[in-house]
Amino acid sequence: MKIFKRLKTVSACSTALLLCSLSASSAEPAQPPPDGQYLVYVGTYTGAKSKGIYAYRLDAKGVLTPLGLAAESVHPTFLAIHPNRRFLYAANETGDFKGTKAGAVSAYSIDLKTGKLTLLNQQSAGGSGPCHLVVDSTGQAVLVANYGGGSVAALPVREDGRLGEASAFIQHHGSSVNPQRQAGPHGHHITTDPANRFALACDLGLDKVLVYRFDPAKGTLLPNDPPAAALKPGAGPRHLAFHPTGRYAYVINEMACTLTAFGYDSQRGQLQELQTLSTLPEGDSVKPNYSTAEVDVHPSGKFVYGSNRGHDSLVVFAIDAKTGRLAHVEHQLTRGKTPRNFGIDPTGTYLLAANQGTDSIVVFRIDPETGRLSPTGQVVDGVGAPVCVKFVPVP
Repeated sequence: MKIFKRLKTVSACSTALLLCSLSASSAEPAQPPPDGQYLVYVGTYTGAKSKGIYAYRLDAKGVLTPLGLAAESVHPTFLAIHPNRRFLYAANETGDFKGTKAGAVSAYSIDLKTGKLTLLNQQSAGGSGPCHLVVDSTGQAVLVANYGGGSVAALPVREDGRLGEASAFIQHHGSSVNPQRQAGPHGHHITTDPANRFALACDLGLDKVLVYRFDPAKGTLLPNDPPAAALKPGAGPRHLAFHPTGRYAYVINEMACTLTAFGYDSQRGQLQELQTLSTLPEGDSVKPNYSTAEVDVHPSGKFVYGSNRGHDSLVVFAIDAKTGRLAHVEHQLTRGKTPRNFGIDPTGTYLLAANQGTDSIVVFRIDPETGRLSPTGQVVDGVGAPVCVKFVPVP
């Protein structure tokens, strides 16, 4: 099956984040739970070494303790946490849901004591290979991006956490310059802006970030004016992360191994390019096995991080608070292969790198002044093909 083949390809995009809970006027890190502990959920590609979603416990000292299989599921790659922390949603990256050429979105309830997940229901993602999803900040809708189908959809969230059938579905159209990777649309990421008024979707196949007007109560997505921001042909936009002030957005480009900084007009939903930098060390060119994966902004708003597959590193940039422009800080090897995703804990103290190629999660401490990363020595091996890392505070 084409989708399954793509899952095994390191350099190919495959096919998420709960939005930052800080207000648009604040850039202070979140306060830790009373006992300093978090549940950490890891989405995976399933196979011989993985059966679904796995749970861990992270304490204030950065110790990551495995809790075992939280829920058995097929390719639950990307995860999203509901704002009330009672529910978790997973994108099942497949191409066959109940006899249709579509993947699924699964809804779970969270047991905060044990970390176990209980399946509530599943709904069609509307397209094949769903690779990213997010819950809007009001908790009324799950938005999903379909890589194989080249589409995006919105699914309403009921009071009990279950999902309704899609309230909005948009099929992307077009292509770009790379005939192997961009012959058609490939939705790779969707998120709402900090004001929850617009939804922004990265389409790798189109070299665009499409912008939709979003109504969380109705679950509707309508093309914005302007409808999109264009990236350099062949860039392959993959993921997007907002600055906590809402004034800037950062797009990591999978194929070109670059990071583009945008200014963001929250009233119009408009992106204006500020700068594009390589995610690789100076003098290093893009090789056939190189591609980027994740991007995230530190809760303080001072730093942005990106992952390089093939080069197997994390790049750190400092953010100019006045302009949103970036300055290179360092590269840090991930102590494993194919860093598909990473997660920064809500306090901004630790970064957990998920090495898909070596079945490991590596814990780094973040220097709050410089943004630099230091390995803590905490490494969890044996989680098969980890894809996504999400945090839930333990009350």
